[in-house]
Amino acid sequence: MRHTFRLAALAGAAVTLSALFVPAVAGADGFGPGHGGEGGGRSGAPVYVLTNDPTGNEVVTYVPDGQGALHLAGRVDTGGLGVSVPGAVVDKLASQGGLASDPSDGLLVGVNGGSDTISVFHAFGPYVSAPRVVASGGSTPVSVAVRGGLVYVLNAGGAGSIQGYYAHSLTPIPGSNQSLGLTPNVAPAFLHTPGKIGFTPDGRHLVVTEAATSALTTYAVAGNGTLTELGSITNGAAALCWVATNGTFFFGANAGSATVTSYTVSSNGAPGVVATTATDVGPVDLAASLDGRALYVETGAGDLLDSFSVRADGTLVATGSVAPELPGHSGLEGIAVGGSL
Repeated sequence: MRHTFRLAALAGAAVTLSALFVPAVAGADGFGPGHGGEGGGRSGAPVYVLTNDPTGNEVVTYVPDGQGALHLAGRVDTGGLGVSVPGAVVDKLASQGGLASDPSDGLLVGVNGGSDTISVFHAFGPYVSAPRVVASGGSTPVSVAVRGGLVYVLNAGGAGSIQGYYAHSLTPIPGSNQSLGLTPNVAPAFLHTPGKIGFTPDGRHLVVTEAATSALTTYAVAGNGTLTELGSITNGAAALCWVATNGTFFFGANAGSATVTSYTVSSNGAPGVVATTATDVGPVDLAASLDGRALYVETGAGDLLDSFSVRADGTLVATGSVAPELPGHSGLEGIAVGGSL
């Protein structure tokens, strides 16, 4: 039986993918009720963004109103520091997935690339707990994946590595620390570091991307973890390096063109372009709401968070923008969407 996993290219150059088996059990729950944040009095599903600030990393929480505009709900320190990968301009971590959530389990996880740690929060709507901080199992963590009580972190430093944890106890998963065998210190660094870690749709494998051409490429993942390319398409825009899905359409951020492209994927796995929509300058990481009706896009050059409504045909309509970063700082890496109260 084959399962299709769609990925976008990350950070330019050629793609390398590694499929890894993951355990099927999780650790014991060690969290109490979530707290923190200011609430805001609105009922939309929250949007969490990671500032990646080298002077003090934070998670900033927003909630949408009935028109799709975002409103500040709170800020929580991660207990770590952000970092900039040498040479990276709009995408300071040269990655996707610096912040990840599992609303079904109330978990929110972010990277502290400048501290070699990850922060694990309990999130309940707009309320986010104080973090529990643990070493990332390597250097310069840039991406995390969380599902079914499991957390995996991708470290970009040195030869690159991954490390797994049972999310609620934060104990390492035996045998999960694996080197990616990359060649360190190759310039420019931001084009030669691993970019994203994620679960396949069935949750049985992990996929790690390094870097790739500016194209949307789809793959089938076999039961033994081998990959078969199904289709690939370019969109004529510059620096397509991030992708997200709302379950029906896929959306790719084109950092060099200040646009987001909407895609369909056919029943045989072939991608096709629907439309391209303007964003603020330097769009990077992005995430869709759980109901599929909204898309949120971080803009690394503008330090803004853009919001869009998603039409039934996959086209986007802008609903506003906000500025998560504090004046004088720069970063904005990682975005995740939670569940409604």
